[in-house]
Amino acid sequence: MKKWFFFLLVLMAFLSVQAFAAAPDWLELTGEELTALEAAQETVIAPVKPVPLHVRRLLQIARAEIGYTEGRNNATKYGEWSGDTNANWCAEYVCWCVDQVDQIYQTKLLNTVYPKYSSKNIGRNWFIKEGRYIARRGSIPGFGSQWLIGHTEPIVKNGYVPQPGDWMFFAVSADGDTTHVAMVEFCTRDEQGQVRIYALEGNKPDKVQQTAYLLEDETIQGYGTVFDLADSVLKSGCESRKVMELQRMLCEIGLLNEIHATGTYGTHTAEAVRAFQQANGIELTGVAGHETQLALQSYVQQYRMEHPEYWEVIDDD
Repeated sequence: MKKWFFFLLVLMAFLSVQAFAAAPDWLELTGEELTALEAAQETVIAPVKPVPLHVRRLLQIARAEIGYTEGRNNATKYGEWSGDTNANWCAEYVCWCVDQVDQIYQTKLLNTVYPKYSSKNIGRNWFIKEGRYIARRGSIPGFGSQWLIGHTEPIVKNGYVPQPGDWMFFAVSADGDTTHVAMVEFCTRDEQGQVRIYALEGNKPDKVQQTAYLLEDETIQGYGTVFDLADSVLKSGCESRKVMELQRMLCEIGLLNEIHATGTYGTHTAEAVRAFQQANGIELTGVAGHETQLALQSYVQQYRMEHPEYWEVIDDD
């Protein structure tokens, strides 16, 4: 009996180690990497959404480049692909990887899911205009605070754990310009609750490698996300797909003329927002904050229910 009990304990311990060591099916890690994670008592954090096939392919291609080293004067194949052989090539590397997925699998990810760019700020600003950017501090400069879609509380500093395939933007200067970009591969949590982001990046400092960052690393500006996960305050001067969505809702309920649905938050949009706020007992700011956006979304849903032209006719055949 004691022998069977001892055998059972050994088997359970073995299975628990195996369960810990096994990587999720979307993640390709070597045995050495799994052993290192186990030794550090780090567990891979499950993504909030399933990892899409195109992201799996992208990570596979990006990982295969680990170890690639630049030549003289920063010369790389990534820079040559982008048109500047001697470029500082962190952006060129991640963009090249996306292009490889497009070429191999006949997809159209570049400039739709991810931007093609070389200069500072352009990649981050592209994601902001697409409405797929989450600031590490929970507030986008020029816009305002953010909240996860479906949540009522704002995103707190370090409150978003990036997902596989997100792009991570860095800034080290006081002016806030982006100085580096990396691609998130996966995140882990250790026994103390610390979250680490494992990223694939080029020009680090002269090669492609995987690097781990703490979630609260002060050099991280924010993340260009694969999914549309968050909304933000919208106000005069903002320009993005989110502004266009707001304007279309205002047009739908008759508060904004369609000619002013441009994607840029101007005077007419502010006036329409103020009119909605007045009619719904919200402070008259002309700024589409959290309360205003949630109220508008709820109002539009009810408006569609009450107007037959929005009803979908289903054929019973």
